[in-house]
Amino acid sequence: MSIRLKLLRKKLGITLEQLAEKSGMTKSYLSKVERGLNTPSIAAALKLARALNVNVEELFDGEHDGQARYSLVRRGERQALVGGGEGPGYAVLTSQVGQRSLLPFLIQPPTEFSDPTFKEHEGEEFLFVHEGQVEVDFMSERVLLEAGDALHFNAQTPHRLRSVGERQAQLLVVVQGGEG
Repeated sequence: MSIRLKLLRKKLGITLEQLAEKSGMTKSYLSKVERGLNTPSIAAALKLARALNVNVEELFDGEHDGQARYSLVRRGERQALVGGGEGPGYAVLTSQVGQRSLLPFLIQPPTEFSDPTFKEHEGEEFLFVHEGQVEVDFMSERVLLEAGDALHFNAQTPHRLRSVGERQAQLLVVVQGGEG
């Protein structure tokens, strides 16, 4: 993603300072993302896409063939964004999203709330626990989800996730990005 963000920003003639202001993120953080030292969360990627006025998938893949009738991503073709697939991290489960508003991800949350900040973004979020157990912290309430459980909520509600139990949790997360 680092190269793609810088190329998009330069192509659109936006400085790091302008992107920081438009996205609500710091210039320092964005510089680290562009250099590959930081990988943005889903919420941050949505904010960046909104600030650049592009579809979020344009931040992740360089080639755009236009909108296909459907998107098929085989297990071995997933584009990992964070982690190597063994520990915490997430992967995009779609390609050529085009104008579609649903963004599916496979997430393996960390075992600790390592980031003290809660995530919030426009739209809705749907979680389905494929493996393990997950704790969702909504600031005023924590919800424990087991394998097979599903949770659907307004994504503007501040939230964060962590894997609990002996086994690394794996979730399907579908984010509906909202309008504009």
